[in-house]
Amino acid sequence: MTAPSSRLLSMDVLRGCAVMGILWMNITAFALPQPAYFNPAVSGPLSASDVTFWTVGFLFFDGKMRGLFALLFGASMLLLIDREEMAGRDGRRAQMVRAAWLFLFGLAHYLLLWWGDILMTYAIVGLVALLFIRHEPLSLVKWAFLFFLIHFLLCVAFLLSLYSWSHAASAPGTAADIRDGFTHFIAPYSDPRSAAVLAETATYRSGFVDIVRHHLAGYPGQWFWSFLFTALETLGFMLLGMAMLKGGFLTGRWSAEQYWRTARHCFLIGLPPMAALVLWVVLSRFAALPALGSMMAWSFPFRIPLTVGWAALILWLLAGRGQSRITSAIAAAGRMAFSNYLGTSLVMTAIFYGWGLGLFGQVRPAALPLFVLGGWAVMLLWSPLWLKRFGSGPLEWLWRSLAKGRLQKIRKNI
Repeated sequence: MTAPSSRLLSMDVLRGCAVMGILWMNITAFALPQPAYFNPAVSGPLSASDVTFWTVGFLFFDGKMRGLFALLFGASMLLLIDREEMAGRDGRRAQMVRAAWLFLFGLAHYLLLWWGDILMTYAIVGLVALLFIRHEPLSLVKWAFLFFLIHFLLCVAFLLSLYSWSHAASAPGTAADIRDGFTHFIAPYSDPRSAAVLAETATYRSGFVDIVRHHLAGYPGQWFWSFLFTALETLGFMLLGMAMLKGGFLTGRWSAEQYWRTARHCFLIGLPPMAALVLWVVLSRFAALPALGSMMAWSFPFRIPLTVGWAALILWLLAGRGQSRITSAIAAAGRMAFSNYLGTSLVMTAIFYGWGLGLFGQVRPAALPLFVLGGWAVMLLWSPLWLKRFGSGPLEWLWRSLAKGRLQKIRKNI
């Protein structure tokens, strides 16, 4: 394993790509009502460009960038623990303290800015991942796929219960409460004029105080359901990341040919069934259950190889081109991934929420890539400029200072 005191360009570049890729998927959740993340039809009648945007996101970004981020989080845990133990400190305790502060950052992120926070989930799941840090790579892979399987079965059980409910609601002579209950549940995932969608739109076009009240009212109930359907997936990817670090994959120790073969095989395994799911959803005219099911469950087995494929493809490109201006900029964005992740939420909510420009629900899906490209440009410009003068990102420095219990050095010696 590479010495934990040194920066790993491969992991910085992967982390930079992940935080940029996450914005592609999150932009829908920033700009449109929450159900639109699962079904773009919630935004209104779809143009060919709208469908293209959704297709690109579904095929290449949804779940893959989040998985890549979790891979790197698990690997970084090992590097942190190694560094602390080499300095004679308790590595597990250091990670537990960092996790506690990460949870508080995530809670503030959720309540004050955006409902889609992942930091609280990472903080809790990371503590569970500590139980596996001494396992060998093969054992970590086996545990990862066990958690993947349980996650998949949980999602499938939920989807099958919805299909059963739908069948019962449409059966002749069904009770009114069953029919009305299903209609009330499914309407936000299919009808842009549903009461829930209109209420959410009104909320996020209102002021800061009203939005915070809305988040407070939904916590912890809404967050718990999100945690329930993401925790096992996240744990699996963290353990897979640990295995990939111990096996030299994430440190760039594999040959370019090995990375290329891995990427090629993973994309060949994952993309064709994902394309079939796209066709199914489009031919269903974005009906609620096919769209929701494809996002939650049916695509999951194929997101795993595609996540690994993305990592392999990026590392293949890095192995072939070496360090250049663009890879240096992406690596800088990765070194400041924590600041960039939370900074993105601040900027995008300021653009879309009522306390800012108030564009929520007014931008068509096809136009959202313009905001993504703008966000990428900001990350790639400000991250290298900041790191010319400072040793870490501002929120990375704050997190480290809080975890250490004292202010850490941030400014470089020039």
